[in-house]
Amino acid sequence: MQKNNTMIVLHLLTILLFIYLLATLSYLFVLAVAGRFGRFPKYSASLQKARIAVIIPSYKEDNIIIHTASEALMQQYPRTNYTVTVIADQLQPETIRQLKEIPVGVIEVAWEKSMKAKSLDAAFQQLAPDGYDLAFILDADNIMSPDCLEKVNHAWQQGWEVIQCHRTAKNKNNAVAILDAMSEEMNNTIFRRGQRTLGLSCALIGSGMAFRYSLIKDIFSSPEIQDNPGEDKVVEMQLISKGIRVEYLEEAYVYDEKVQRKEVFEKQRTRWLGTQLDNLRPLLTKKMRQNAIGRIYYLKVLEWLLLPRLLLLALFGLLLVLSCADIFFHWGLLEPSWPYWTGLMALYVLTLLLAIPASFYNGQTVKAFLKIPALMLAMLKALMGVKKNKSGFIHTPKEFSNQG
Repeated sequence: MQKNNTMIVLHLLTILLFIYLLATLSYLFVLAVAGRFGRFPKYSASLQKARIAVIIPSYKEDNIIIHTASEALMQQYPRTNYTVTVIADQLQPETIRQLKEIPVGVIEVAWEKSMKAKSLDAAFQQLAPDGYDLAFILDADNIMSPDCLEKVNHAWQQGWEVIQCHRTAKNKNNAVAILDAMSEEMNNTIFRRGQRTLGLSCALIGSGMAFRYSLIKDIFSSPEIQDNPGEDKVVEMQLISKGIRVEYLEEAYVYDEKVQRKEVFEKQRTRWLGTQLDNLRPLLTKKMRQNAIGRIYYLKVLEWLLLPRLLLLALFGLLLVLSCADIFFHWGLLEPSWPYWTGLMALYVLTLLLAIPASFYNGQTVKAFLKIPALMLAMLKALMGVKKNKSGFIHTPKEFSNQG
C-alpha cells in the first residue's frame, strides 16, 4: 500500500511537471519561430533630434570606464543633442580626473550598500529635469555602434517611449564567452525579436535601453526599486502596470562583455536567479493583476516562470535517465509515459536550434559545448547560493578589453 501511495504521489508530480514544461516550452517554441522568421519594421530617418542623456553607472570599473566613456562620445549623432554622464561609485580619484578631462559629466556617489538603482536615481536628481527627452542607460563595459543613438531617435520620433537595443557580444575569446554570447543571442531571438514580431512588448536586458526621460526618472525615484538588485525587473513591472510596450531595435547594437570564467558565470547567475525569484512574488500580487493589461501581464508571468536553459538541460538529462529506466525495467516512474517526454525533449531541442543564430553553427561552438556540463554544475551551485546571496548586490568583474 505504501509503495502504491508513493507511486501515486510521484505520478501526480510528474504530471504537474509535464503540464508546466508543455506550457512553457510551447510558448518558447512559438516565440522562437516568430523570432527566426518574423519581419521587423524599419524606421525612416528623422530630421528632428531628441535630446538624449547617456548615463553609465560604474562600480569599481576603473580598468574599462575611460574607454567606455570615450567611445560613447563617438556617436554619429549631433553632439549638441546628447551628453554622456558617468556615475562614479567607488572609482579611483585618478579615474575621475581622467573622465573629467575627456570630457564627460561625472556624478560621484558613495553608498554603504551599492545599488545600480540608487546610483541612477542620484543621477536623475542632479541632471537638468527639463533638459532631456530620452535617457539611455549603458553598463560600464558597453560600447555603442556609431549609429546607435540615431536609430534610437528614429524609433522615438515614431512614438516609442521605451526602446531596447540589440545587445550582443564584445568578445568570444574562450568557450565560456562563446556560450554566454550564444545564450544572449538566443534570448534576443526569443524574448525580443519573437515577442515584438507577435506584437508583444520585448523583454528588457538591463543596459542598452532608452526611456522617455520623465518616465524613467519617476520609476527610479520609487522606494521599491532603491534597494533592489534586479532593477530591470522592477522597471518591467512598472511598464506593465502603465500599459507601456517596449520596442526592440535589431540593428542598433550595444556590444557587451561576455563572461569568461566559470566562477564569474556562477556569480552572475546567482544574482540573476535571486532577482528573478525576488521579483516574481510582487508580479503575482493582486494589485499587479488589477493594474496590468491582461494579455501582457499573463505572458510576462509565463516568461518569468521559465527555468534557465542550463537547468532545463539538466532536468531533461534526469528525465532521460528515468525514461530509459521505464523502457528497460518497466518501472512506470513517469506519467505520462516516456514517448510524451521524448516528444517534449524534441520540442525543446527544436526550439534551441531555431533560436541559435546561424553565425554560431561552427567548430568553435561545437568545442564550446564540451564546457556545458561544468556550467550546469555552476548553475546548480548558483541556485543553491541564491538564498545566501540574495540580500545584496553581487558584483561581477569585467576582464576583457578591446582597447587598441
